[in-house]
Amino acid sequence: MKLQQLRYLQAIARYNLNISEAADRLMTSQPGISKQIRLLEEELGVPLFQRNGKHLSGMTPVGRRILTYSDTILREVENIRSAAEEARDEQAGDLRIATTHAQARYILPPIVDAFKHRFPKVRVQIHQGTPRQIAEMLSHDEVDFIIGTEPLIASGQVIMLPAYRWSHCVVVPAGHELAKEKAIPLERLADYPIVTYLDGFSGRTKMDADFRRAGLTPDIVLTAADADVIKTYVRHGMGVGIIARIALEAGNDDDLVPLETQPAFSENITRIGFRRGAWMRSYMFDFITLLAPHLTHEQVASAVQELDPEGVERLFANTDLPTGQPAWS
Repeated sequence: MKLQQLRYLQAIARYNLNISEAADRLMTSQPGISKQIRLLEEELGVPLFQRNGKHLSGMTPVGRRILTYSDTILREVENIRSAAEEARDEQAGDLRIATTHAQARYILPPIVDAFKHRFPKVRVQIHQGTPRQIAEMLSHDEVDFIIGTEPLIASGQVIMLPAYRWSHCVVVPAGHELAKEKAIPLERLADYPIVTYLDGFSGRTKMDADFRRAGLTPDIVLTAADADVIKTYVRHGMGVGIIARIALEAGNDDDLVPLETQPAFSENITRIGFRRGAWMRSYMFDFITLLAPHLTHEQVASAVQELDPEGVERLFANTDLPTGQPAWS
């Protein structure tokens, strides 16, 4: 049995039993992968895949079980490599982050800047995607951390730690009839055309729940994943904007007026997550602390020992999280 065979098995399962795509992703040949899988099945004495002619139609029960073991083995191999790399040079390596647009655009720049000044030899990769996409990247061991607000992964294999809290606000052009209001009742806001986030982005779930609790159906005329797009259409008079307050930038957005609502929108919590059992380089702990100063090495270590996701939440139940644009910006 070879590690490469296990990697081929993992890739075929990951890419929907498509050997051609698995070969492209691994930069090898389709016949080579097929041959190695056949050799693995011959060595184990059991079929790993169900076949329909030359095509794979599914995994056998034992194939799925062996895939689980393979994932664990390959993850531990990567941990061995990471441990050796850290021993050679504690200040060099890779940091792979998957996150949504809001975090990458408004939150991470000063964090990454501070991190690079501290660890200039660490290569930082930032992958953007939807909440579902970044969760999949972590489950496939393609990244070290995910950072996001919407529910991502509630699994004992993934540790999600609260990083900071933030809220939505209403934005209108300076000349808008609401611009001089101190706080807009949700009932009144619901009468205006609204421009805001797509479902599943940037706390939209909680915002919708706030309107439902008030018995209101807002008139949402345009949605986007990107706060910059929302602000653009607000400027063009498409409607009243609802965005994350962290997306308002001094200097760039001085023509927009931020407004509170009555009652206020519910607060959201952005979390950072990583796989349980993954090797954590020392600079990774430093990155977590830069993002969320309350997450000390000791706090993170305590969370790693907690197997229940709800138990992790209880560890931080009384923690005073940073608000809005965190103190390090």
